[in-house]
Amino acid sequence: MWDVTSLLLVAFGVGIVIGLTGMGGGALMTPALIFLGIPPTVAVANDLVAAAVNKSVGAAAHLKHGAPDLRLAGLLIVGSVPTAAAGGWLINQVGSPEEQQAFVKAAIGVALLLAAGTYVLRTLLNMRHNIQVASEGGTTHHEDTPKLRVVPTIVIGALGGLLVGLTSVGSGSLIMVALLMLYPRLAPNKLVGTDLVQAIPLVLAAAVGHVLYEGVDWSILLPLIIGGAPGTYLGARLASWVQQNVVRRGIAIVLSLTGLGMLGLPPVWVGIAGATLLVLGPIVWGLVRKGHGLPPFPNTREEGLQAAANRYKQRQGSHHD
Repeated sequence: MWDVTSLLLVAFGVGIVIGLTGMGGGALMTPALIFLGIPPTVAVANDLVAAAVNKSVGAAAHLKHGAPDLRLAGLLIVGSVPTAAAGGWLINQVGSPEEQQAFVKAAIGVALLLAAGTYVLRTLLNMRHNIQVASEGGTTHHEDTPKLRVVPTIVIGALGGLLVGLTSVGSGSLIMVALLMLYPRLAPNKLVGTDLVQAIPLVLAAAVGHVLYEGVDWSILLPLIIGGAPGTYLGARLASWVQQNVVRRGIAIVLSLTGLGMLGLPPVWVGIAGATLLVLGPIVWGLVRKGHGLPPFPNTREEGLQAAANRYKQRQGSHHD
């Protein structure tokens, strides 16, 4: 029997982050469960079942309001469901139970580093998008029905499904960033809605694949659902009060350090990596902002954004000349 209070607190805390940013579900929950002493394969199986329940609520809301692009979601599902369902079987083929735990832990470490990288990439893409919108006079041209890129979309679904099936990480962060890059003019509400809708069969398939081999531990699953729901609600209510960029940068650092720890990096080196990210991270990001015509640190956001927009229009004009 696991410590129910700890599980409730972890689920509540992760739920707040999900409500604040729309990110961090499996990427935060699974390693948190492992740090509580739950075996990696058990943590993945129960997190996937809980995610299937929690994501269904968000997907139902988006379906009701007609936000998702069901064509895109369908292509992603075609690719993701078979590979996600195979996750539990693939882990079971690794070898002894000890080897399986080590394999899943290492796979989670790699997935966390990938997730951290996609968070940074998404922030960069959002910044470029805001500059482009400002250069177009504060408006942008979203595509309600973008031209489908069938094969790349199915491949994204297959790779995302495989990662989720092995680790429970990636159903939101990795697939969403891939969609942003593949369909840059997809309206934001359609992007979120599409990602939530495709995540339901993806996570369900992955959960079934794991439950067949691991089963469900109700002493873990119920606290995850009971604690996660109010946390997500509270986070959503606080979203307008908190700077999401700050939270997301913090998540990226936490995921990077957790991933390094999962891969077996000694604690001393994890600490050094954390200190380096805390010190150099803002400096590097400031240089990136400056390279895009923005102030290194966001203090005069509107003026800086307009200046960057003017530079963007000048570059576009020089390309056409």
